[in-house]
Amino acid sequence: MKKRIGILLFVLTFVMEIVLCSILFNRIDTFKIDTVKVNECKKSIEENYNNIDLYNKELDYTIIDNNEKLIYKTTKSQSNNINEAIKNNNIILDIKQDDIVVGKLLINNNTKELVNKYKSYLLYTLISISTFQLFIMISYIIYLNKKIIKPFKDLNKFASRVAEGNLDIPLKMDKGHNFGEFTEAFDLMRSELKKARINEKKANDDKKEMVAKLSHDIKTPVASIKSTSELGYEVSKDDKTKNYFNQINIKTDQIKLLVDNLFNSSIGEITEIEVNPYNYESNILYELINNADYLEKLNTYSIPKCSIFIDKVRMQQVFDNIFNNSYKYANTKIDINIKKDNEYLVISIRDYGKGVNELDLPFLKEKYRRGSDVKDKDGAGLGLHLSDYFMDKMNGKLEIYNSNPGFIVTIYIRVI
Repeated sequence: MKKRIGILLFVLTFVMEIVLCSILFNRIDTFKIDTVKVNECKKSIEENYNNIDLYNKELDYTIIDNNEKLIYKTTKSQSNNINEAIKNNNIILDIKQDDIVVGKLLINNNTKELVNKYKSYLLYTLISISTFQLFIMISYIIYLNKKIIKPFKDLNKFASRVAEGNLDIPLKMDKGHNFGEFTEAFDLMRSELKKARINEKKANDDKKEMVAKLSHDIKTPVASIKSTSELGYEVSKDDKTKNYFNQINIKTDQIKLLVDNLFNSSIGEITEIEVNPYNYESNILYELINNADYLEKLNTYSIPKCSIFIDKVRMQQVFDNIFNNSYKYANTKIDINIKKDNEYLVISIRDYGKGVNELDLPFLKEKYRRGSDVKDKDGAGLGLHLSDYFMDKMNGKLEIYNSNPGFIVTIYIRVI
């Protein structure tokens, strides 16, 4: 309401200023000598030249004869002779008797004086109105600062605090300004965000607790499987059976390690999977590859001797993911080719299935992305994503290609 009154006052004074200026400027045109009165005055003097009492006294003037001798002068007359009349910009007229010029009529011309007077009046008026307008503007600026700018800055600071995650400081309630209606809503938003954060933390804590319990519970059957496999290995008579039990034993160790990682991740605030690469001799890859190829679909291969930079556990997961994908989607023989290429040991693993859709190929390393033609197969779309992540953390890389026929995964392991 106050804002509207301020704007209305400013508009009214502005209109008043324009109207007043228009009136005063129009009145300037009225400050001219009235020629009718001048002619009437001259006629009256000529008709009553010898009788001063009958002269027209509506104007201020001086009468002199041809010799500039003063004959008559009104009280406010400015001039006594022609020179003064010219200097004062007076009107000079001939006085005639019987068509003979007998003297001069010097009539005061006060137009300039009146114009100056009205100019001063106009200036004072404009100064007064402008001062009043300035007062209104200053008052309005103070009002804007108090009712709009300052509350807006407070809202901006509040929004910054919320964006930074500080949800503990409430927003001061003040319904006396234009943003008063929003302060309550904004503070309600802060309260709801704080509640949501508390609920989210509780949900995360509950999830971590559940994962920790499951991890602990999984260890028990895994330990039983391991002890049983070790016993089976010891009592087996033929090498093939011993190899099967050994594979079970190796996989239980791997499961135990992964469960331990899962347990540690659920307890701590770990935001990414830990990868700790070290230097190994390349012949360690025989063990990792053979462990992954538990269906024995791999051809013979050889590994060049060199030092490589890997995390043994994560490298085992990479091979496991690749071989499991081949078993699941292709179920063919697998060829592997290993060579040293400058700073990398390059391992190409190829199956002879139908490959993947070319449109899906660029996206298969993304999280939860799977080929459009494998919807009937179980899977979460994490195998290639995790493998690519692990290789990147080990300063290597992973590339995938379609072959004709088949699918190729190429691993680049950093050589030291």
